[in-house]
Amino acid sequence: MTISLIWKILLYGWTASEIYIVIATRTRHSGGVVHDRGSMVILWVTIVGSITAAEYARYLTHFPIFPRFHALRLLVIPLFIAGLVVRWVAIFSLGKAFSANVAIRNSQSLYRSGLYSVVRHPSYTGMLIIFLAIGLADRNWISAAIVLILPAAALLYRIHVEEAALHGAFGAQYTEYCNTTKRLIPGIY
Repeated sequence: MTISLIWKILLYGWTASEIYIVIATRTRHSGGVVHDRGSMVILWVTIVGSITAAEYARYLTHFPIFPRFHALRLLVIPLFIAGLVVRWVAIFSLGKAFSANVAIRNSQSLYRSGLYSVVRHPSYTGMLIIFLAIGLADRNWISAAIVLILPAAALLYRIHVEEAALHGAFGAQYTEYCNTTKRLIPGIY
């Protein structure tokens, strides 16, 4: 099996898993209070658009990342897998409380264990790691910037929407959690 084939399997597998997550975990208004404010649509459009734009940029520009370092693909595969693991562990940790759209269920409680004791949004941290791997795999600085910066901006909007909903649902308990736990990067942000 070639590195290129492994990369394609990972990329298409991740895409299929994200589609499944949206279909299987989306909260309807009857299942809880939805506070999404269009963030799911913005996130999906941004991700698809930025990956597509990054591919075009890779073919139209020549700003190589480490031009003589051909083993870069060998490094991005474990990085991509690490992002997948972080994302999936975060999602499975929340169980039925996880929702593809921003929603609070009546029986939901604030989860602060596992990865959520390290950062408040570990599934988004996993996504950013995945985007970093995709950007590095293109081996073009312009492509990497497009595929990392644009989805990161959409994720920051989504985090803003999500945190407003969580503050509304959990009040002082969520404020205390915010004071003790960073958003995306342990100890930094």
